Amino acid sequence: DPAPVIQTFFVDEEIQTQLDLDAVVTVVDAKHILEHWDSDEAQEQIAFANVILLNKIDLVDPQQLEELEQKIKAMNGLVKIYRTQNSDVEMDSVLGVRAFDLKQALDIDPDLLGEDAHEHDESVFSFAIVESGAVDLEKLNTWLRELLQSQGQNIFRMKGILNVMGEENRFVFQGVHMIFEGRPDRAWKPDETRKNELVFIGRNLDENQFRQDFQACLV
Repeated sequence: DPAPVIQTFFVDEEIQTQLDLDAVVTVVDAKHILEHWDSDEAQEQIAFANVILLNKIDLVDPQQLEELEQKIKAMNGLVKIYRTQNSDVEMDSVLGVRAFDLKQALDIDPDLLGEDAHEHDESVFSFAIVESGAVDLEKLNTWLRELLQSQGQNIFRMKGILNVMGEENRFVFQGVHMIFEGRPDRAWKPDETRKNELVFIGRNLDENQFRQDFQACLV
């Protein structure tokens, strides 16, 4: 929900005197947005956006993209849309555009600057897992495969850095719902502590179970 962030620029006097809100930039996942279209968070992020990066266009066909753009424009006719892969866009498309208009934002939500006007969906949250030691890659692959099959719809985003047994390079991964990609990264530095760091964002995720299942993947 971008509203509390917008509020900060106009309610906090110190911030108001030192900073300007240039634009609200929203990244829309073209592959998965329709699954979340009816959620308050998705609709408010699109409605308040001045610039939208319609991302992962390589995962949907051109007709779907056209229909999705029309759907976005029907909700927010003033937004500028850029089609992207990996959110790759020229910086002057998102910085220094001076696109935010408080009057327009108040037209969308007259209570925007009121206290407690926006409540977050408590079922959506994030958590991190940090563990030392090395990971058994076979066990990890089995866990992730089962995890995505059973809970992929509830995992909005996941990413991490892993210390894989027998490897001198870090392994990095990221995923959205049931889409997962991972690859070897740079070598671990001699003075660097080898550890595993994972972050999950989703709805109704069992944090304790995730921790136990990941710990079972350690050597």
